Amino acid sequence: QVQVVESGGGLVQPGGSLRLSCVASGRTFSSYRMSWYRQAPGKERELVATITSTSGNLDYADSVKGRFTISRDNTKNTVYLQMNSLKPEDTAVYYCKARHRWSDYWGQGTQVTISS
Repeated sequence: QVQVVESGGGLVQPGGSLRLSCVASGRTFSSYRMSWYRQAPGKERELVATITSTSGNLDYADSVKGRFTISRDNTKNTVYLQMNSLKPEDTAVYYCKARHRWSDYWGQGTQVTISS
């Protein structure tokens, strides 16, 4: 069982930045495929960004390309989502997902609110 815990959410003004962190348990974190999702009120959960186990392949939703950056530190069992130039439409609960051996493990989510 992999435990996933997100942190770093908050209230930010439009144009601001936030960095989300996600810690996943386990000795083989470096082999996990890690992703960030988000879910806005009344909308379906959507994929924001993914990073492979080797960090060789990154993928982003079109809506965040050029503004968000996903990265990982395998020495800390942590994946990050750097979010810049934030917009009100980025407001959502952000979830981290770890994929390990064909199973998905989700965190509880962290709220990100973009408002003036």
